[in-house]
Amino acid sequence: MCDTCGCNLTPGNRHLVESGGRLSHTAEGREAVTVLRSLLSENDVTARHNRAHFDRHGVLAVNLMSSPGAGKTALLEATLAALSADLRIGVIEGDLETENDAERIRAHGIPAVQITTGSACHLDAHMVHDAVHQLPLAELDLLFIENVGNLVCPASFDLGQHHNVTLLSVTEGDDKPAKYPVMFRAADLMLLTKTDLLAVLDDFDPQAAERHLRHLASEAPVLPLSARTGQGLDAWLAWLQARLAEQRARRAAGESRQPALPPDGATRPAREG
Repeated sequence: MCDTCGCNLTPGNRHLVESGGRLSHTAEGREAVTVLRSLLSENDVTARHNRAHFDRHGVLAVNLMSSPGAGKTALLEATLAALSADLRIGVIEGDLETENDAERIRAHGIPAVQITTGSACHLDAHMVHDAVHQLPLAELDLLFIENVGNLVCPASFDLGQHHNVTLLSVTEGDDKPAKYPVMFRAADLMLLTKTDLLAVLDDFDPQAAERHLRHLASEAPVLPLSARTGQGLDAWLAWLQARLAEQRARRAAGESRQPALPPDGATRPAREG
């Protein structure tokens, strides 16, 4: 939780603590702790509602997380070009300001909702809930949620997604998994992006990046790819197709799935259903 910078409070949950809100009154002397815990609890309630909504419509929800500029939107554009003829896809975009990324997605003929968070450096389940109701969910197979570019805060908030995908660009340090363990522990898949630049970035070692991930006791697959050249894209598309097949099987069995590591670690269950 973002106890220092205060970004626990977002445009999506602010109504809970404002005058008349459900969390506007707390036990005297414990205001900060009580409110923070309650906000996370309320977030989880809404996340479960979102996930149930996705499951009911047979939609697979994938949360994309990374630092700014790691290539999330470029990856989405390459993915849409490859899959949109066969799958019905929607996108939720998260940024502090502008509709730039949503406009890039809409240019591909894909429904996209932009969430502008203002000062909040992550999405939360309340914001995603509002955005979902602007999408034709009954007409979708796959929903991508592109989180705000940040390697810290997004990992702490369940949005209702089924899988977390964390991108690590080769323009960053290969020790990022060691420096930002919460984010990379939360990954069901780590993508090494912009690999076409490895020829000129000899200080990034893909094997070292994977070793740092394994030191976190993570078994998440690691896939290198370049959205610009298409190299490695087939493995990413195959991973998505496999997850879609699993989601359809879960739906038939009345089951659900939560990402690999819940936001507060071992204090909350890692699976639903």
